[in-house]
Amino acid sequence: MFRFFSLLLSLTAPLLTAAQPAFVANYDENKVGTYTLPDPLMPPNGSRITSAKAWEASRGYWLNQFAAHVYGQTPMRPVRLRFLPGEVVPNALGGKATRKQVAIYFADYPALPPINVLLYVPNNARKPAPAFLNLNFCGNHCISTEADLPLSDRWVASAPDNHRATEKSRGTQARRWPLDTIVARGYAIVTAYYGDIEPDHPTGWKTGIRSVLGDTTRTDNWGAIGAWAWGMSRILDYLQTDPTIDAKRVIAMGHSRIGKAALWAAAQDKRFVAAISNEAGEGGASLARRSYGETVGRLNYAFPHWFARQYRSYNDNVPALPVDQHILLSLIAPRPLYVASAEDDRWSDPRGEFLSAKATEPVYGLYRETGIGPVEYPAVNTTVGQRVRYHVRTGPHDVQPFDWWQYLNFADALVK
Repeated sequence: MFRFFSLLLSLTAPLLTAAQPAFVANYDENKVGTYTLPDPLMPPNGSRITSAKAWEASRGYWLNQFAAHVYGQTPMRPVRLRFLPGEVVPNALGGKATRKQVAIYFADYPALPPINVLLYVPNNARKPAPAFLNLNFCGNHCISTEADLPLSDRWVASAPDNHRATEKSRGTQARRWPLDTIVARGYAIVTAYYGDIEPDHPTGWKTGIRSVLGDTTRTDNWGAIGAWAWGMSRILDYLQTDPTIDAKRVIAMGHSRIGKAALWAAAQDKRFVAAISNEAGEGGASLARRSYGETVGRLNYAFPHWFARQYRSYNDNVPALPVDQHILLSLIAPRPLYVASAEDDRWSDPRGEFLSAKATEPVYGLYRETGIGPVEYPAVNTTVGQRVRYHVRTGPHDVQPFDWWQYLNFADALVK
């Protein structure tokens, strides 16, 4: 992951100002400082929210605040999609799953490349299967060691050969995708390379969906996080047509920057039955107002293409931001939400992620649901919460077996 960050930072360098001071992250809780979070139940445009009905009426206001100040405006223009089925392998994973590939084409924009979707559907399912939808970082071929999966032909940040995938990259992230375990528990896994939607570099928008949708002259034009979130909803459009998938039980999931996208996707698209944020950090699950680890300013400096340009106006004045990430998490309510951290991933501010998840309690309470509940920051490798759950596990910024075990238990209890 550090190498991936370094590659992207080098690509971003021409857009960065030489005056940017050296950044030293704060990892001392005593230096976090005091802050006041905006109250999700007291939007500036109305009276105090005291019911679920009133919260539902206020969702549009809060979504627009995130669109205007953080992620950018998601274009509302309908896009005609064409689904082209690809290869079907009925005995994948030693007969445990049917592997399918589907290409999503944009009928109105034939020059755009498709989103290539990969599915593993459990063969022992007696009815349409619930599914985890999770974009991947390096091409569908990298989540499995299967030799017959086609290599991605898109720009890949982590690929050493001129950013193009080779056989060496096959299965390189398979350990993050325990396919056998997932399908054995009765879930489908659905993925696509996030670079199919937009390549992850500052000029990637020129070959992605943002080249034809949005308005690049506006400071609230959507960024890459918004584009990846939009792409997740388009994959869900396809899943609604697939009889082997229960499209009403699709969980939006993501790690790191894709965790940010998964949260924004689920906040906007209530068709997602639940959301899982795995170490989404700054701009995702952690509180922006906590000066710990990565900050808004550092995030925008390193990855200027991820967010709306307006977000940069808060680089040195986060208290002026009209929202914070606990409100984004609250927009998932009353649906199940899981926020996860890693002990060694201090950059993502694990405590800030926990406090953000805990601060959703007033909104979940409107639905008579208990979110995290009356618990303090937990010990490592311990899951807490009810409708909203949280854990911090041992280890680094990653997706590990412990994470997946908790997510499957969470889905069993609240989704399946």
